[in-house]
Amino acid sequence: MAAAESGPVKTLGRVGLVAYGVVHLLVAYLAVRVALGGGGKADKTGALQTIAEQPAGRFFLWVLTAGLVALTLWQLAEAGWGHQYRRPERRRTLQRLVSLGEAGIAGALAFSAFKVASGQPGKSKQEKTAFVDKVFDWPAGELLVAAIGLGIVAVALYLVHRGLTRRFVEDLSLAGAEPHARDAAVRLGQVGWTALGVAYGIIGLLLVYAAVSYDPEKATGMDTALKTLAGQPYGTVLLLIVAAGLACFGAYCLFDARYRRA
Repeated sequence: MAAAESGPVKTLGRVGLVAYGVVHLLVAYLAVRVALGGGGKADKTGALQTIAEQPAGRFFLWVLTAGLVALTLWQLAEAGWGHQYRRPERRRTLQRLVSLGEAGIAGALAFSAFKVASGQPGKSKQEKTAFVDKVFDWPAGELLVAAIGLGIVAVALYLVHRGLTRRFVEDLSLAGAEPHARDAAVRLGQVGWTALGVAYGIIGLLLVYAAVSYDPEKATGMDTALKTLAGQPYGTVLLLIVAAGLACFGAYCLFDARYRRA
């Protein structure tokens, strides 16, 4: 616990929050490209690959990986011993579970960043489809996929609730912030958390649809979700709105890195 709660780890954790924000800004950019008819993968792997293609991109990915590992440790410490200021006990327990989820997300992204930085290819859509197809062959495989999809929808609803009710403000220490910075953090968080919830909600619904229709191609993540949205009536406009929301979330993460309650 002492190592995870140390000043250097918290500092690197804030670097991880910045990196997390940059990744979502790039996902938003890739989503705009999809909406306007461009190619590429509009997901976190696509964002990491975009970074790798830039000058000094590999170096930045290693820094990003270190920051995300530290962020994972930080959030694990928060899940175990943090949020002492929250009352009542039920809310503290809930927020510790949220921190555990955030640690899982940060850890998964750190692993993906490590793979891209070391030159290992990410999973293709065909490989993901093949894996889901194998899950369908398990006993009650469709029910498992549907249950995972419903679980993601539940998380998505929580994210939307977190945004609309401004619950995320409890994680920030804004007392010493300039009024314009405080307002920007709150507004970006409201839009960003809500948009992130919408994006994950689409992923969850596609998983449920994949289970019902026995179509594993619909269960392959953010890229499929955003491209499915683009294919709907008024899909271009809807995807541009979601992309703007994801960009807001990416910008919010930069404020989160600056003002996160220690």
